[in-house]
Amino acid sequence: MSDVATTLKDAETKMDKAVEVAKEDFATIRTGRAHPSLFNKIMVEYYGTYTPLSQLASFQVPEARMAIISPFDKGAMASIEKAIRESDLGVNPGNDGVVIRVNFPQLTEERRKEYIKVVRTKGEDSKVSLRNIRRSAKEILEKLEKDSLIGKDDLTRGEKDLEKLTSDHVSKIDDLLKHKEIELLEV
Repeated sequence: MSDVATTLKDAETKMDKAVEVAKEDFATIRTGRAHPSLFNKIMVEYYGTYTPLSQLASFQVPEARMAIISPFDKGAMASIEKAIRESDLGVNPGNDGVVIRVNFPQLTEERRKEYIKVVRTKGEDSKVSLRNIRRSAKEILEKLEKDSLIGKDDLTRGEKDLEKLTSDHVSKIDDLLKHKEIELLEV
């Protein structure tokens, strides 16, 4: 594989990862429905160590606006409850000694608009990371050309391919963003 192809493949891999991170970030922003992925970013202090909530409990969603969290260790229940309460989900969990119930209130119009702003910010952050990956790959290509490892034509073709790669990934993020906005606006 040529140096140009290797550079483009590395850039593509990094861009795919950036799109995946954007998808995960969007999944943690709540819409009108409960979903286990809402709890993905919550860290719980568990025996002095911050641990992802998903490693400490199982999740069920019996109704559209309710989640039931079953801790594997009942001793961690208070810590889990505290972490959920302090998260940006805006919910007040309650427990019955066995499970933690989280009722998600109906989103107000104002809250929906706030979430849309958050989603757009996360989308823009993802696009910035794509542009940074593009810039790094472009610098590598230019250095290869400067060191006479590739020709001017290879550089031009590589840069063109890199632009196409970047615009494809930006459009993927735009699609994710559009779907999340639609999801947030539906009542």
